[in-house]
Amino acid sequence: MVKVKLGDDIVQSKIRFKVRLDFKGEHRPGRFLFGGKPLVQVAEEIREEQLALLKNIPIQGISFIDFDISQEPYVIYDDNSGEKVAYAPCEITLHADSIEDMVRFAMREEFRKLEILEPPQMFITSNELERILFKMNQEFRNQVLLLLRKIKR
Repeated sequence: MVKVKLGDDIVQSKIRFKVRLDFKGEHRPGRFLFGGKPLVQVAEEIREEQLALLKNIPIQGISFIDFDISQEPYVIYDDNSGEKVAYAPCEITLHADSIEDMVRFAMREEFRKLEILEPPQMFITSNELERILFKMNQEFRNQVLLLLRKIKR
């Protein structure tokens, strides 16, 4: 819970926030004589899989409220791979017990934007800031380890 000033009192409150994640769909070669799926379809399938995980697997300190997949997928040319890549955007509204719990969303590869809906103001002590930075470091290290595992394959 975060500390929020309500009149002259400081109370504990959950954070309601919206995060935009753009799920990446890359070209997958087809099997045998059949071609692969279109990029946009791959991105949409990945978005659906990830949304199902977020909705159905409990995350400590986070509660799922709603999601919006109304934005159309888009395709861009990726300079690194030299191929076209599709992205399927999704905006997810969540409740978090603390800023630390929100870090895992901001450190994801799919992360694009985060908007705090409630409360309008928060107070962070130096101890809380230390915990947030520590959590960011942990998430960063986890992301690096995942990338190293992908490279080794």
